Amino acid sequence: MCFHFSITKEKQAIEQALHATWDEDGWKPFYHVDGFLFPEIPILTQQNRTQIKEAHWGLIPHWIKGEEEAKLIRAQTLNARTETVFEKPSFKKSILENRCLIPATGFFEWMDFGGKKYPHFIFLKHEPLFFFGGIASEWVDPKTGELVTTCSILTTEANEMMAKIHNLKKRMPLIISKSNIEMWLDAKRSKADVEHLFRAYPTEEMDAFTIGKRITSKTMERDVPEILESVIYPELWAC
Repeated sequence: MCFHFSITKEKQAIEQALHATWDEDGWKPFYHVDGFLFPEIPILTQQNRTQIKEAHWGLIPHWIKGEEEAKLIRAQTLNARTETVFEKPSFKKSILENRCLIPATGFFEWMDFGGKKYPHFIFLKHEPLFFFGGIASEWVDPKTGELVTTCSILTTEANEMMAKIHNLKKRMPLIISKSNIEMWLDAKRSKADVEHLFRAYPTEEMDAFTIGKRITSKTMERDVPEILESVIYPELWAC
């Protein structure tokens, strides 16, 4: 599962990392992106590998008939499981024809301990900006005629570190390493080639720390730098 992440890099850094341009003048880095708000986030698709675009998080398949149905399905498509992405009607067209990269600087997950939830910030040790493997879709709103681009983040079975943190469901986002970016975005790749990339990122290349519970606050602003400050919970030391 991956419903919360951060992109704290500026526009130029994202462009340079993706070797692509981005016609977005109002970009402001996110310290906390909440998927359930269905925000617009930057993506690079296999259909246009030189132009970064914005997509609403929460994939709406092209065959959805109306706005109400679209609102219902997007809450269920923030993530797509690698184990079933080639079979699910909502995802099977996109995984073959519209894979994408979603830039991130880290993501958030919760550990269950003693019946309480403890938020963690997870990041890569040597890659300050990295990329989730995602899928995208374009949907036409029949009421307005607007073309809406949407996306989903793929998830896979957790590695050793993530299984300890996300210790109930034991999932993690699919992270595409730099060496596999070309393969991920190559439209000519077979199903087998794509499935070869469906593996957990190595534990030894990742790190994490606990953060404060402001991230779950309903009254405080959560997209702020303070959200990424380390907080120690003594009761977790024995974990």
